Amino acid sequence: MENLLSWLIFIPFIAALVVGFIPKDKSQLIKIIALAATSIQLVLGLLLFFQFDGDTKPSLWSEAFQFTELEPWIHFKLGSIGSLQVDYFVGVDGISMPLVTLSALLLVIGVISSWKLEQKVKGYFILYLILSGSLIGCFVALDFFLFYVFFEFMLLPMFFLIGIWGGPRRSYASIKFFLYTLFGSLLILIVMIGLYLSTGSIDDAGNQINTFSLVQMMDGSFLENTLLAPGSSFVLWGSSLRYWAFILLLIGFIIKLPAVPFHTWLPDAHVEAPTAISVLLAGVLLKVGGYGLFRICYAIFPDIAIELAQPVAIIGMISIVYGGMVAMAQNDVKKLIAYSSVSHMGFVLLGLAALTAEGVSGSLFQMVSHGFISGALFLIVGVIYDRTHDRQIESLSGLASKMRQYTFFVVLFFFASLGLPGLSGFVGEILVFMGAIGAESINGVIPSWIGMVSVLGLIISAGYYLWTLQRMFFGKYWTREAAWDVKMVDLSAREWLMLVPLALLTLLFGVFPSLLLGPIENTMNFFVEHIMNQGQTYLNL
Repeated sequence: MENLLSWLIFIPFIAALVVGFIPKDKSQLIKIIALAATSIQLVLGLLLFFQFDGDTKPSLWSEAFQFTELEPWIHFKLGSIGSLQVDYFVGVDGISMPLVTLSALLLVIGVISSWKLEQKVKGYFILYLILSGSLIGCFVALDFFLFYVFFEFMLLPMFFLIGIWGGPRRSYASIKFFLYTLFGSLLILIVMIGLYLSTGSIDDAGNQINTFSLVQMMDGSFLENTLLAPGSSFVLWGSSLRYWAFILLLIGFIIKLPAVPFHTWLPDAHVEAPTAISVLLAGVLLKVGGYGLFRICYAIFPDIAIELAQPVAIIGMISIVYGGMVAMAQNDVKKLIAYSSVSHMGFVLLGLAALTAEGVSGSLFQMVSHGFISGALFLIVGVIYDRTHDRQIESLSGLASKMRQYTFFVVLFFFASLGLPGLSGFVGEILVFMGAIGAESINGVIPSWIGMVSVLGLIISAGYYLWTLQRMFFGKYWTREAAWDVKMVDLSAREWLMLVPLALLTLLFGVFPSLLLGPIENTMNFFVEHIMNQGQTYLNL
């Protein structure tokens, strides 16, 4: 389909514009338009997934992308320093394609989850649709300037969605989210400018043409002896500017991921956000951080990725263990799941740092799987919160005898999240461990003990999930408030509609992981080869 990616990006923007002209009292019509727009996105996302050619074996990044669209956007001359060139350049490879499809699915489920919203419906769905287009734009942008525009576009809708429709401490949570993300964005902006000044070509007339093209940056089209060119003479505090640029990008993206110690905004944002926004926050927005590490941090700075592999892996290990231990101490089930996300995003960092085919494939698989599972877990919390307006684990007991369908989904997703074989959570984690523990013998970038210590995360996650099941679902039925008893009815048709697709995907990718690993295999192998070969070349300059 021609311009498939553009349709994916701009359909929700068009829908948001349409909603802007609809009277605010037509709330049902607004919801239908939002559902229609995100449903079209889902259809296009599935089309993208099934038409993606996983057999392509690239030798350069310029050969790795499919469904590409390239149109001039901002071009003007800057006198003696060359020309500014910004393009509308989009495309997908094995890294971005599954994340686009995941986003499209969760965006539809988010609308269904928001169906009972009654306050300020028009404003909510305008912001939701802007967020929807921005998310897809982030995953498909191949021009750094365009990526940054979409990256920033996500910030404002999420700020208002938490700050207006959130819980009692929504102002605090939204401002904290805004400040953390803005700080990370500024770090990324600094590197973006440096890369622009360092990347490009010389035309036939001898004029320098700088570019924001991520593809050229990844393929190493650097201008000689510029700020961030490999082997450049520019240094700061005894280290190359490339070294510091990698550090700034790493911090900027792990704030979004998030990883310890930049994780503290996440639990507050999750606890105060509406259910649908928590689903998107955990299922999609965190993945933008992981995607940025893959696409920009590692692919453009492979030499520093090798050099700093061990510190990055240690951050991942600490996030896995620390996030799990803090989750175990929570009494608010939503906060427990939020901290579990910190732990599970640590696997993404660990697998990526290993720089092995198993590790990076497990890292990407973990991002997709966590999107299904964490989205479902926040929907599960929303089911109870809709009935009781309470999320405390100690407020309920014995729910299995009263809400059997609900208990089935809770058990399924809890066990998927703790890594039970046969469910998708297991596949990503086992691949990450294989890659991390084997990295020492394969490429020597990280010692095997980091992967071994990280295995403790599985034991810890089993602890907090099983303890929560024991306290909330088994034993004698009891509710803290007698008035809640009549509200403890099982799942409605709308709740089934939200949970069943995620349950089926969790089972499907757990039993048949090759459905995802197959299409991404060649991209992942090329990614590792690119990092190791080009990284060593840059280090030898």
